[in-house]
Amino acid sequence: MMDAISLLKDDHDAVEALLTELAESTSRAVKKRAELLEKIRVELKAHAMIEEEIFYPAFKAKGDRADDDKMYFEALEEHRAAGDLVLPDLLNTPVDSEKFSGRAKVLKELVKHHADEEEKEMFPRSKKLLSKDELAALGTRMAARKTELVKQLKSGVA
Repeated sequence: MMDAISLLKDDHDAVEALLTELAESTSRAVKKRAELLEKIRVELKAHAMIEEEIFYPAFKAKGDRADDDKMYFEALEEHRAAGDLVLPDLLNTPVDSEKFSGRAKVLKELVKHHADEEEKEMFPRSKKLLSKDELAALGTRMAARKTELVKQLKSGVA
């Protein structure tokens, strides 16, 4: 079974690969862009939700330094920036337009920055705050929740 951090890192890699492919696509690749964008929408939303519902609260509950709080609130703000502002903007941009490439790139950079920060700061700190068993249990919960969310997001429920 995968622990919480491995699961989140795998998500980061998957989303970054999709965003790179999207950012490198041309305005002629209308169908490809639309398909990639839909995958990104589902992956990003499901990822953000399992972090916000399960991982971040567990981290915050164990955190005992001002830095931990700062990391927690910063991560939430970065989710808000990507998920509530940049992603909806991109979803509403015609895939064959000039603006699309720029917006895809901005989303990619935001997500990459966020993932890098988590991997350099929050994840190592989580390993100090949470036991192997706790991280394994969180991973199990997150994997189950993600499966559920992906189904809902694909069917347009979430």
